[in-house]
Amino acid sequence: MLKAITPVILTYNEEANIGRTLSALNWADDIVVVDSYSTDATIPIVSGFLNVRIVQRRFDKHANQWNFAIAETDIATDWILALDADYLLTAEFVTELAGLAPGDCDAYSADFIYCIKGHRLRGGLYPRATLLFRRQGARYVQSGHTQRLEVAGPVQRLSAKVLHDDRKSLARWLRSQQNYARLEAEHLLADPPAGLRAIDRLRRMAWPAPILMFFYALLIKGCILDGWPGWLYVLQRTLAEIIIAMEIVDRSLREDKPTP
Repeated sequence: MLKAITPVILTYNEEANIGRTLSALNWADDIVVVDSYSTDATIPIVSGFLNVRIVQRRFDKHANQWNFAIAETDIATDWILALDADYLLTAEFVTELAGLAPGDCDAYSADFIYCIKGHRLRGGLYPRATLLFRRQGARYVQSGHTQRLEVAGPVQRLSAKVLHDDRKSLARWLRSQQNYARLEAEHLLADPPAGLRAIDRLRRMAWPAPILMFFYALLIKGCILDGWPGWLYVLQRTLAEIIIAMEIVDRSLREDKPTP
């Protein structure tokens, strides 16, 4: 099965992560990295891996970038393994990939172990994602600040988990959050509340989500037992919800403001 899979990774200034991620893909004959014209050491690092092809495209939306990556980069295999630059495959995960017999299955989803600076947390809020899928018929659509994969056939769940281990700086994380929050607020406000999931209805109300997130991550997910890495994760997730709430409130105030 490994010979039938092409890993695909999107990058932009991922020098802190990409080397570790590519090192765990030494089983792949062909890896496609679609780079959004990185200005750091991402390209020199990637160029050091002989099984990697680099294609550059200006970033507009996640869904557009992924659809370009899977349809316009001359991938020869039937299966694609879609990875972020901070997804690290374990030996157990690669072993499970090698033993797959897909049959009529069109895709596989995986859960994650969230890491803070290499420390594995007991619990995280990173959602399960469909990572492995047949290239034919697959398509990404934009959903909030990120993308969602659409496939025609059944999706099965893998047993092994992927490590999510982003080593970029806190300053970089903070800069990213405002853009993510803007897109997420647009998504939450675009549809009537009845069409949203329960959690998204709470987020749309602005005030409950940050409070609930703090206690959920700290106590329910057990981050209180993970020391400083767990505490940093709780603060990150709470702050992310605060910024989304601020975007929603700010938009509401601007819409209520009388026209001069």
